[in-house]
Amino acid sequence: MATTHYETVPEVAGDAVSGSPDIVVMKFGGTSVADTEKITEVARRLVRAQEEGRRVVGVLSAMGDTTDELIRLAHQISPRPHPREYDMLISVGERISNSLCAMAVHDLGHEAISLTGSQAGIVTDTVHGKAKIAEVRATRINDALDAGKIVLVAGFQGVSADSHDVTTLGRGGSNLTAVALAAALGAGACEMYTDVEGVYTADPRLVPHARRLPAVTYEEMLELSASGAKVLQLRSVEFARNHDVRLQVRSTFSDAEGTWIVDEEDPVLEKAIISGVAHTDCEPLYRVRHIDAARLFERLAAANVNVDTILQVSSDEIVFSAPVEDREACEELLGGLDVEWSMRDDLGKVSLVGAGMKSHPGIAAQAFATLGGIGVEPEVISTSPIKIACHVRTEDVPKAVAALHDAFELGAA
Repeated sequence: MATTHYETVPEVAGDAVSGSPDIVVMKFGGTSVADTEKITEVARRLVRAQEEGRRVVGVLSAMGDTTDELIRLAHQISPRPHPREYDMLISVGERISNSLCAMAVHDLGHEAISLTGSQAGIVTDTVHGKAKIAEVRATRINDALDAGKIVLVAGFQGVSADSHDVTTLGRGGSNLTAVALAAALGAGACEMYTDVEGVYTADPRLVPHARRLPAVTYEEMLELSASGAKVLQLRSVEFARNHDVRLQVRSTFSDAEGTWIVDEEDPVLEKAIISGVAHTDCEPLYRVRHIDAARLFERLAAANVNVDTILQVSSDEIVFSAPVEDREACEELLGGLDVEWSMRDDLGKVSLVGAGMKSHPGIAAQAFATLGGIGVEPEVISTSPIKIACHVRTEDVPKAVAALHDAFELGAA
C-alpha cells in the first residue's frame, strides 16, 4: 500500500480574532523582484491595492538568485555549514528586497515599514533549515496597518521561541510566511504573485498547449505540489487548507485573474475529473531490508526527511521515495544503520491528479494504457483517492507528461 505523507501544521495563535476581510496579503516570488526595476513595479502594485481601500501586507522573496549565491558562498567556506550560522546567512536576501521595496513605496508618496520575520512576530521551533511556524504574534503588523502603512515582511524566516535564533522555513518558505500571516490577520485573500498566470494542467515548458485552471481544490493542489508542481510550496497549501485561507495564484506581470485554491464547496470551482499532470525529473527511490518499518520512519522523521511514496514489498523489505534535496540526509542515516539498502536516482515521477477520479472508474486503466502505448513502463506505482503516480525513467518523463495530458484532453476548455 502506498501513501503520501503531509506535514502536520500547528494552529496559528495570532492577534486577529474576528478577521479583517479588507486586509490582503500579497506575496511576490524571486522572479517578481529580480532587479530594482521589478521591485519598483511591485511597490506600485502594493500602492494601487492600498488606494483601492485595502489594508496591505506584502511578503517578498529574495531577489532572483540571491539565496543560491549565499548558499554557494556558505559551501565555499565550509562543506557542512553550521545550521545556525547558515540560517543567519541565507535569511539576508529577503530583508534586502523588502527594505528596497519599502523605499520605493515611500518615493511613491505612501508610508511603508519593512520587518524581519522576527519583528513581524513569526515564532518557530528550533529546527534550522526546515523550521515550523508555532505562532504568529501580529501586534506590530496590526499597529502599522492601523497607522495607514503598507507592511512589508521578509519571507522564509522566523525566530525560535526557545533559542531566539533566526530560523528559516525551507525552500519556498516565503509562501508559508504569507499564508501564516493571512491566517493570523484574518485576511480576505492571500495573493501569490509569480512569473506565470496561475496553475496549469501541466508544465507549459513540456506541454505548450497546457491550460490555466480557474480554480483547484486544496486537496488537488496538495497532490500537485507534492508531485512536483513548483508554483506553490506544499507546506503553504496545507497551512491554507487547515486555516481556511483562500489563495490566488497570479502573475506579477499581468492583471490576469489567475487560479484560486479553494475548498470543494467554493462556487468558483470548476468540477473537473482530472485537473492536471505534475512531474519531477528526479525523485530518488530507496530500497531497505532488515529493519522494522516503525524504526526506519521514526529515524527518517527525526532527520527531517520528507518521505513521499512508501511500499511494503515484503515483511523484510521497504521501498520509499524522498525529495532529491533530502538525499544527503537519507544516505547518511541509512549508512549509519545496520541495514541492507540501495538507491536509484535515474527515476522521475509523473502524477495524474483530479478530485473527479474518486467517482469515475477507468481512469487508472486509461492512464496505464496511455503509458504502455508510448513504451513507458512504470517502475513503481502509488495512488491516493485523487492521484495516480508512476515512477518512470527520467528520460521518459517529458513524453509521459505530454501523452497523459493529451489522453485526458486537458488542453481543452
